[in-house]
Amino acid sequence: MLDQKVKLDKDARREAILDVASEIFYEEGFDAASMSSIAQRLGGSKGTLYNYFKSKEDLVEAFVQRHCAVHQSEIEGLLLADKGHYRDSLLSWGRKYARITTREKTQRNFRLITSIAERWPDVARLFYQAGPLKGAERMVEFLKKAEAAGEFKFDDVELATHQFIALCQNRHLKARFMNYGEPPSEAQIDAEVTSAVKVFYAAYGV
Repeated sequence: MLDQKVKLDKDARREAILDVASEIFYEEGFDAASMSSIAQRLGGSKGTLYNYFKSKEDLVEAFVQRHCAVHQSEIEGLLLADKGHYRDSLLSWGRKYARITTREKTQRNFRLITSIAERWPDVARLFYQAGPLKGAERMVEFLKKAEAAGEFKFDDVELATHQFIALCQNRHLKARFMNYGEPPSEAQIDAEVTSAVKVFYAAYGV
């Protein structure tokens, strides 16, 4: 019981560090942010910070992993191939995905991560693997099950997966990434995703 409490306390402290680090990353960017400034805002020492993260790069990686994990948890369970509700599942997933990727906090994270893609390519790759690629892999699994059930016919299921994802969010995502305008409304998202599903079924539906 004591070991479990220590672990929970340690996890809570780690999350608190990531919360503070996130604030500073947003304010200063990854390059300008320092372990000293993070420790100062936490009210502790750099030594305590290094007990949890060996370096700023390690802290940035944890920031990226948490960002991706939060998004994955939000759309987990929306693809219900086992129940056969293929069209409804695609609509639900597409709306949630478009909503997540175009909201302000997500875009701030995107801009932060892409700003270091050339200097810290390993961190950028980590983001892609833990975020967009992982989401696409789950969609591939869903579409394979749907194809096996006779809902779709694909020549290349991976290509079809990325086409569907692009149909759901590409137009609004580009504008948001360039900080052009506000996040799309629920009505805009619904119209975009409904059209995406219609096009997808026209191309691949049986």
